[in-house]
Amino acid sequence: MASSLPLISRRQSFQSALHGWYRVHHRKLPWRDAPSLYQTVVSEFMLQQTQVATVLPYFGRWLRALPDFAALAAAPEAKVMKLWEGLGYYSRARNLHKLAQAYVAAPAKPRTPAEWRDLPGIGPYTAAAITSMAFGEPAACVDGNVVRILARLTRDGRLFRNGSEAANHFMPLAGALIAGADPGEHNQAMMELGATVCLRAKPLCPACPVAAFCAARRHGLPEKLPRFRPKRTERMCVIRTFCLDRRRLLLRRGQAKAKRLAGLHELPEAADLGIKPAANSLVATKRRTITRFHITESIHAVKPTATLRKRVAQDVALAWVPLRATASSTQMKPASN
Repeated sequence: MASSLPLISRRQSFQSALHGWYRVHHRKLPWRDAPSLYQTVVSEFMLQQTQVATVLPYFGRWLRALPDFAALAAAPEAKVMKLWEGLGYYSRARNLHKLAQAYVAAPAKPRTPAEWRDLPGIGPYTAAAITSMAFGEPAACVDGNVVRILARLTRDGRLFRNGSEAANHFMPLAGALIAGADPGEHNQAMMELGATVCLRAKPLCPACPVAAFCAARRHGLPEKLPRFRPKRTERMCVIRTFCLDRRRLLLRRGQAKAKRLAGLHELPEAADLGIKPAANSLVATKRRTITRFHITESIHAVKPTATLRKRVAQDVALAWVPLRATASSTQMKPASN
């Protein structure tokens, strides 16, 4: 196992190679063009556990509808959730909404990482990202990309329980490497390197600007690092229904206890309607992964019988929604394989 000391001793050379590469090769993204504090905050929330390609169209629509903290703070929650619909992890939208309200109401605006961490939805990584880019605070960002880079640079082969443990382990090294640099540029360069070159599988080592500093590459080990204990996963099967009646779609409002769906609509489960669809009524299958759950959703066509209409009338969570109102909602549409 290599030490981090050789890398720290060559910090300036490492920074020069990394930052020079970033200035030439970084992706042109809308939140990097003359970014405001608000744009930085919105982009960081959207990018949590979500790919850049997915975020791009949402970011533009969001800024057109809610261009600043004041507009977001004043917006009704229904509007906020509608703009977020389809991005997933809906607690992010609620926290972003609450953050804007707290920010607007605060007589003294937060500036340091510690002050930002007092706001809803802000953890160590997001606080470091926002304050380094917006205020030049020397706070190192350590996410999965940065953990991967540092584990490979130092050939650190220890077995981590989870990402949080790994991030805490590498935080001192990340802090040492950012010293003396432009914090915002350094953090973005590290994240860009992990997202585009130092990939989890098949890293592009020949194109890496800091390959000369990488102990794992010298020993032929980059794809084996970092090391994590296998995650325990669970498989779930859900039977949903797709019922149309006079150009209206039957939907169920997400339950408050299911935070990711609270306030949103989804296709009701067969159990919600007290029915067992026939196998030949299957119209689509949707597979997705949420944290450790691998979910298979079977969507069945159901006829709007008198019994079903009566059940809908008795359940306030069920509603017939005009098709035109569902057209833009990815949460409402069944997805085929």
